[in-house]
Amino acid sequence: MWNRMRRDLRSVVERDPAARTELEVALLYPGVHALWAHRASHWLWGRDAKFAGRAVSQFARWATGIEIHPGAEIGEGVFIDHGAAVVIGETAIVGDDVTIYHGVTLGGTSLEHVKRHPTIGNRVVLGAGAKLLGNIEVGDDSRVGANAVLVRSVDANSVVVGVPGQVVKSTAPEPKPTNAEPKDPDPVSTSLQSLLTRVAELEKQVAGHVQPQELYVNAVGDWQAADFVI
Repeated sequence: MWNRMRRDLRSVVERDPAARTELEVALLYPGVHALWAHRASHWLWGRDAKFAGRAVSQFARWATGIEIHPGAEIGEGVFIDHGAAVVIGETAIVGDDVTIYHGVTLGGTSLEHVKRHPTIGNRVVLGAGAKLLGNIEVGDDSRVGANAVLVRSVDANSVVVGVPGQVVKSTAPEPKPTNAEPKDPDPVSTSLQSLLTRVAELEKQVAGHVQPQELYVNAVGDWQAADFVI
C-alpha cells in the first residue's frame, strides 16, 4: 500500500510542473486524495461491504469534486489533474500511468448489469472535458482531445478529437512500405488532386496564368498543398 501511495505522489511530481514536493502533493492535491479514497472504497466493495464502499466514495466526492464508483478498477500511477467534475463509472477500468484532466467522464450507455463503461489502456491522456461512453477500449499510449466525445474503441497510439471522436492520426511510427506491399494511395486525396488540376486547367484557359497545385498526404496522414486558392 505504501509503495502504491509513493508511486501516486511521484507520478504527480513528474507530470505536473506546478508540483514542487511530494509532501505538498500528499496534503493539497484533490486528485491524489480521490485516488486514495477510492482504494479504500474499492477494497470494501470487493468484500461485499457495498454500503460502506459507497459511503466512502460519496464522502470523497463531497471533499474533492471527483466521483469514482467503488466498483471501478484504477491502476497505479494515475494522475487526476485539477479533478473538478471527473466521473468514473462502476465498470470502468483505468490502466497504469493514465493522466485525466478535469471534466472527464467515463460513462455508461446501458441500463443492464453488464460491462458498460470504458476500458482505458496504459499511459493514456484524457483531455479536459472528454467524454468516453459505453463498453469501449482505448489502446495504450493514446490521447483523447479536450471535449471529444468517444463512443467507439480505438487502437493503441491513437489521437482522438471531435464530436463524435475521430482518430486523426497515430503516434506510432509507420512501417516503410516494401515492393511486396505497396502503400495504397488515398482515394479522397487522389480525387481532390484531379479536381484541383481540372479547375486550374479551366482557369488557365480563361486567365492564362493559374497553375495547378499539388495535393498530397504527409507522413501522419494529413492533406497538404502549397496553395488551395482556386
